[in-house]
Amino acid sequence: MSVFSAFAHVVEYFADLLEPVFHGSATAAAIVLFTALVRLLVHPLSRAAARGQRARAALQPKVAELRRKHGKDPERLRRAVLELHAEEKVSPLSGCLPSLLQMPAFFLLYHLFSGGGAGDGLLSHRLFAAPLGGRWSDALADGGVFGPAGLVYLALFALVAAVAAFNYRRTKEMAAGNPVMAEGEQVPGLGAVNRMMPFMSFFTLVTAAVVPLAAALYVVTSTTWSALERAALYR
Repeated sequence: MSVFSAFAHVVEYFADLLEPVFHGSATAAAIVLFTALVRLLVHPLSRAAARGQRARAALQPKVAELRRKHGKDPERLRRAVLELHAEEKVSPLSGCLPSLLQMPAFFLLYHLFSGGGAGDGLLSHRLFAAPLGGRWSDALADGGVFGPAGLVYLALFALVAAVAAFNYRRTKEMAAGNPVMAEGEQVPGLGAVNRMMPFMSFFTLVTAAVVPLAAALYVVTSTTWSALERAALYR
């Protein structure tokens, strides 16, 4: 049995469990449940990332001293900051790991609902009027923006926009009040990540519009989970 067949069976099993409650949208509900289980699995890493950020905040006096000492030599300053993180066993990129570990599940869903052989039986399933294997362009061609399938996407986009606005506001507030966010200037590559972070959630709108609805449900559920999780862990 291939990994895609096994994954399809997992989704179908969850859908069978949820069918008495969600009826025709049981497979969509199964994807949301599966996403929640994936996020629960990586939650310990998210907690570790939050501890890492607090640890980096505690290093700021030492980082400030390094800036005073090596301020005229940016390359030496970057090396010194990296050495400090290594000495204190603090990873400046630890927050990226939870997101990276979720990618395989997203690509499995994308494959299954894009016509992957093992997922052929799932393509006819729907979220209300919208096929899980369809895209927003299909909904526009079949009824337009306010057609039955188009309304499903409008509700999904409204949720994404609300979560994105919430994430944007919180990230900007954290950047303004947390000196760790400025640390990226000394850690190669991290500065660009920090500058882009407030806008990352808005990219979910583009993703939800172009991938199959099943994969969009995974992304939207995961993004919403991330917003609530970060609000709890970084309060």
